[in-house]
Amino acid sequence: MNYVPGDLRDQLAHVGYDVVQAGLVCGSGGNLSARIPDEDAIWVTASGSWLDRLSRNTFAPVRISDGAPAVIGGIPSARIEPTSELALHLALYRARPDINAVVHLHPQTALLLDALGEHIRIVTTDHAYYLRRVSTVPFRLPGSTELAALTAAMAADGTDCLVLSQHGCVVMGDSVELAHKRARNLEEAASLTYRALTAGRLENLRECPEEFLERLSGSTAVTV
Repeated sequence: MNYVPGDLRDQLAHVGYDVVQAGLVCGSGGNLSARIPDEDAIWVTASGSWLDRLSRNTFAPVRISDGAPAVIGGIPSARIEPTSELALHLALYRARPDINAVVHLHPQTALLLDALGEHIRIVTTDHAYYLRRVSTVPFRLPGSTELAALTAAMAADGTDCLVLSQHGCVVMGDSVELAHKRARNLEEAASLTYRALTAGRLENLRECPEEFLERLSGSTAVTV
């Protein structure tokens, strides 16, 4: 699939294809959304969508304020049933006016670490730059308002990467591209953590130096 930088739906379709190819998703295990500029609305994947088969016709326009179908550009869209995790997406956009994209996936390594009771280590400067920190949301039923409310509350302090215990992960960004990079870096950090665990060297795994983390906290000029 060629990357088309224009329409938000094309950008999200590119993310969906890539995360499936990278092994972060099995089947339809996840959902994606992006805030529509100058609208009280998002594009969100349709219920049951295979993330590597997305097109502009597999996204539903939904109002952020009340979850009702949105009318974009004055033209009603064909009725598409949004993902069962719609409440999660809407709660995050309401809690975080600074984000414009939400990526929810079911990545295997991150979930395996959660099931083992291990947290994801921030190992490299890339992990620190893109993830900053990773929080874990206690288990709540997928698709429930309880999960949506708890996740949004934990993201309200600016946390952009959260593991949903025994369910998946959710990452956010001010652009689709940034959310995509965070999703990739989250699973890479999980993979390095798990490899150290299986090697019996987890206690020796050095995390990203505090010096770099402090520079990130004090300046937005740091690049990696």
